[in-house]
Amino acid sequence: MNGTYLIVDATFLVPCIVMQGLTWRRAPAGHGAALVLAAFGLIVLTAVFDSLMIAAGLFTYAPGLISGIRIGLAPIEDLAYPIAAALLGSAAWNLRRSSPEERLQRAERGPDARTPEDRPR
Repeated sequence: MNGTYLIVDATFLVPCIVMQGLTWRRAPAGHGAALVLAAFGLIVLTAVFDSLMIAAGLFTYAPGLISGIRIGLAPIEDLAYPIAAALLGSAAWNLRRSSPEERLQRAERGPDARTPEDRPR
C-alpha cells in the first residue's frame, strides 16, 4: 500500500480545510448541516459515476498508487475531490458574506445606511 494518491489529495485538501476554517465565522446559522449534506451528495455521486466509468473501462488506477480501499469500484482517494469542492465552494460563499460584526454595525446604523448590496432586489 503505497498510497501516492493520498499524498496528492492532502496537498489540495489541507488548503481547502484551512480556507473553510478561516471563513467559518462568516457562515450563517445551519451552515454546518448544509455543508455536510452537500459533501455527502457529492461523495455519493462521485462514487456512483466513478464506478460506472471504471466498469466501462474508461480509466483504471495502478494498484500500487492507491490505498486499496474502494467504494464500489472507485478508490477512496477519489472522494477527496468532491470534499474539496464542497469545502472550497462553501469558503468562497462565506467570504462573499459580510461578517456578523459588519451586519450588526449596519443594523445599528439603520435602514438608510445600507449599501446597494444590502438592499432588497
